[in-house]
Amino acid sequence: MVEGLPRARLAWTWGAGTAALAFALDQATKWWVLTHLMDSPRVIPVAPFFNLVLGWNRGVSFGLLSADHPATPWLLSSLALAVLAGLVVWTAHDQRSGMAASVGLIAGGASGNVVDRLRHGAVTDFLDFHVAGYHWPAFNLADSTIFVGTALLLLVGGRREPTGVPTSAPRS
Repeated sequence: MVEGLPRARLAWTWGAGTAALAFALDQATKWWVLTHLMDSPRVIPVAPFFNLVLGWNRGVSFGLLSADHPATPWLLSSLALAVLAGLVVWTAHDQRSGMAASVGLIAGGASGNVVDRLRHGAVTDFLDFHVAGYHWPAFNLADSTIFVGTALLLLVGGRREPTGVPTSAPRS
C-alpha cells in the first residue's frame, strides 16, 4: 500500500486509471482503423490466422440482439451503463486494487463501445482471427478489455484477503 493513501482511495485510483487507459486505447485504435487503415474498407492479412477487417456490430456479443431500429443503440447503451453502475456499486464495498482494476477494464471497454453505439449506431470491430476457414466474429480492443476484466473479476472476486485472524482456535 502507498504510504498516506487510504486503501479505498488507492483502489478507486487503480480502477479509474485502468478504465481511462482502456477507454483511451480503444478509442484511439478505432479512430486509427476508421480514418487511416480502412479508408477504403478491405481485408488486410496480418498473419496466417489473423486479418484486419472493418465490421459494424449493431447488437451485443457475436451480433446477438442486432436490429436496425433507431432505438437499438440507445437501449443497448442504457443496458451497458446500468450493468456498469451495478459493478461500480458492488466494488465500492471492496477495497482491493485488483478488484477495482478488473472493473476498470470492464468499464473502460464498455464505455468505448457505448461511445461507438451513440456515435455510429454500431460498434466498430476490426480484429478477425480465423483457423482453417472458420472465423471468430470480429471484435475490438474494448471487447478484449471487457473479457480480460471479467476473467480477472471472477478470479479476484472469489478470493478473500487474509485478515490475520485464524478461523478456528488451534487444537491442543
